[in-house]
Amino acid sequence: MEYEAVIGLETHVQLKTRSKMFGTSSAEYQAAEPNTLVDEVSMALPGTLPVVNQTAVEYAMMIGMAINCNIARITKFDRKNYTYPDLMKGYQITQMDEPICYEGFVDLPLEDSVRVRINRVHMEEDVARLVHVEGPQGGTVHSLIDINRAGTPLMEIVTEPDMHTPEQVQSYINSLQHIIRYLGVGTANMEEGSFRCDANISIRPKGSTDLSTKVEVKNMNRIRAVVRAVEYEIERQIAATESGERITQETRGWDDGKGVTVSQRSKEEANDYRYFPEPDIPPLIISEDWIESIQAKMPELPIARKSRFIGEWGLSEYDADLLILQRSTADYFEAVCESVKAESSETKQAFSKAAANWLNGEMARMMNDDEVVNMADTKVSPEALATLVEKFRKRELNNNSAKHVFEIMYNKGTTPETIIEDLGLAVVSGADSLGPIVDEIIANNEKAVNDYRSGKEVALKSLMGQVMKATRGQADPVQATEMIKEKLAPR
Repeated sequence: MEYEAVIGLETHVQLKTRSKMFGTSSAEYQAAEPNTLVDEVSMALPGTLPVVNQTAVEYAMMIGMAINCNIARITKFDRKNYTYPDLMKGYQITQMDEPICYEGFVDLPLEDSVRVRINRVHMEEDVARLVHVEGPQGGTVHSLIDINRAGTPLMEIVTEPDMHTPEQVQSYINSLQHIIRYLGVGTANMEEGSFRCDANISIRPKGSTDLSTKVEVKNMNRIRAVVRAVEYEIERQIAATESGERITQETRGWDDGKGVTVSQRSKEEANDYRYFPEPDIPPLIISEDWIESIQAKMPELPIARKSRFIGEWGLSEYDADLLILQRSTADYFEAVCESVKAESSETKQAFSKAAANWLNGEMARMMNDDEVVNMADTKVSPEALATLVEKFRKRELNNNSAKHVFEIMYNKGTTPETIIEDLGLAVVSGADSLGPIVDEIIANNEKAVNDYRSGKEVALKSLMGQVMKATRGQADPVQATEMIKEKLAPR
């Protein structure tokens, strides 16, 4: 029998706000000393009340809009009661039946188009960090708690079970990370825990539409780990089914070292958490004016920007993909191209293709060497690079000289005009400048001239080499070649 996997994802996204979801302490806990970013609310001191972080609500609305969700006009918070050793108050403030966003979708950029429906996006708070200390003979002897992370704003994005392959899972995660980073609402880094993904996986006979018993897999801190866990769990469930074993609904953890999922506990249902409305936070009314103000702040998203780069600027799909990978890179590219926006379509496209080559080539290489992420943090201004691109495109600089100029620009921030003037790197071209040099080379290289006239094409390279040597590599090679051919043509 052939089987089909049915996969849904639950993704927690930490929001990049300055303060916590319901308290006043800083949410920038990554590099802080343990238990230094706390406040009365995150410590659950008696008499304290939560206050909703407005920026976190707006970020949640932006995420919802970006993944085509409806925005609720009334949303409320709930208490999720469970055994929480990592939350001081013993429960989590989250959203159950009235989330802020609902019924959206993400279209995956795969060869065979796949639409993943979004069930909901809801707001909640993160938990503290537990550090388990092992004894000399193994096993946990005690646990330490760092409260810094407790209360950090989280969004949980829940899909419908619309994915069927590990490839689709990877594409969805990449797409969601890309959107979060473009919005600027979070870092979406799995390695640092600001983007965490749980997978609900089941299998069914191919062609069936029924949903079978699902297993939730947790503890995956890299995209590759998610893919491996999904692959393993599909194979495990198929093997278990074919051997007559019943799949039980449970939560399993992923052991990345061993490459297996491990049973942790039976899966809880919503009623196991004993949800009830959060009495200290009244329902939140989201007005049409508020929604419109957030829509006005929305940036152009990656897929739309890629289409525009291909259509408006004439870029290849490959170049467009590289440029939209980061919003800062796409912004920088458009700043470089600002000077030709009003030009003809042919000029715009020729310039933009040359600019893309520099950004995806020399700029990317040097930034990678220096571990620089944002092009705006380099010493090369968009205006300076635009000048270099135009000089190179008009053959006022040859390839080697242009790269040399760019390297100095990158390291020192000097303008290309200054570098070219100081180093005398301008291309030698035109009859007035290049003509006398070509005449002198022809006069002083009789053997090469005779060889060329007798049909030996290699002699042309020898003459060109002499021209380049005489001009310190600054001669326009195309013009120089044509001049030599013209002067040595039979009369």
